[in-house]
Amino acid sequence: MPLAVVMASFEPGGTERQMIELVRRLDPGRWTVHLACFRACGSWFERAAEAAVSVAQFPLRSLRRPSVAGHAWAFAEWCRARQIAIVQTTELYSNIFALPAAAAARVPVRIGSRRELNPDKTKAQIAMQRAAYAFAHHVVANSTAAASRLEIERVPRRKISIVPNGLDLRLFKPRAATGRMRQVIVVANLRPEKGHDVLVDAAANVLLRFPDARFDIVGDGPERRRLTERTRALGIEHAFTFHGHREDVPACLAASDLFVLPSRSEACPNAVLEAMAAGLPIVASGVGGILELVVDDRTGLLVAPDDPPALCRRICELMAHPARASQLGAAARAEASACYSFDRMVDAFDRLYLRALAARGVLAGAQPQLAAS
Repeated sequence: MPLAVVMASFEPGGTERQMIELVRRLDPGRWTVHLACFRACGSWFERAAEAAVSVAQFPLRSLRRPSVAGHAWAFAEWCRARQIAIVQTTELYSNIFALPAAAAARVPVRIGSRRELNPDKTKAQIAMQRAAYAFAHHVVANSTAAASRLEIERVPRRKISIVPNGLDLRLFKPRAATGRMRQVIVVANLRPEKGHDVLVDAAANVLLRFPDARFDIVGDGPERRRLTERTRALGIEHAFTFHGHREDVPACLAASDLFVLPSRSEACPNAVLEAMAAGLPIVASGVGGILELVVDDRTGLLVAPDDPPALCRRICELMAHPARASQLGAAARAEASACYSFDRMVDAFDRLYLRALAARGVLAGAQPQLAAS
């Protein structure tokens, strides 16, 4: 069955990782996967393209430009020419662009996504996405928090499914117990909602108690200059290393003692899943989908967002009690192994696609063997 996955680009990010792995892991004996995108670029492009039958670019630069209509028409024609049975969008911009265009092309099954809580989106963008969801037969959220946001935006509950993110557990080796907790790591794009500034402020006090603590910041983004300037202003620049984007995150986690994510908003953060798989003790904000991944005092420690003193206390608690930290890390790894694999995630999408095709009457005549499966 021809399936089109629509992405903005292939720059490193949580949504991009999950959707590229979906494209790579769907059964090629069941699905003919095509990729559509706004920009056929980014360091992960080749990884995605090698798993797809075709890649088409619709160079949309802004949803406000008159050229949107032309690109939407071209996308609809592209869907018709390939007899696309399912269009799967992946984030806000592809939702807004591709769901109405796929409806115009009479694509039998149209599935939208909600993979964030939209803390950085304008009211106009959120309203446009809400309107686009009306053209979807189904919308997949990656957490209960994201699904709740859909309900607030009046997406009917019957149209919502939850498929949590996955990860390749084979890539993550359990952390070796060292009896020492000093190396802190954060893996996240440097954007305001990730709360790196909260960690910097907390770290100033952590270093008063543990002067040998060190903080590795993995990821890049618009906040990098402001954060480095903040570490200099506080006199703690020596304790921070800004690594930028890294492709060897499992190795970075394996070399660390403690994972922190002080986000202000999260749907289902890949970084927390990866830290769990690596067996790292976790200190994270108790917001959004993090509450679904981390059980306070069992698989990690939770703090309120925007609270540097509380974050400091929790980090110091684990540094002072390495045995307790190791227990939390082991419990987190066991949880990740049991509940969060790419196989489970891909299987959930696969079953959703088959149910949606059957509900729309597509399988009955065209692919009875899929309906039977």
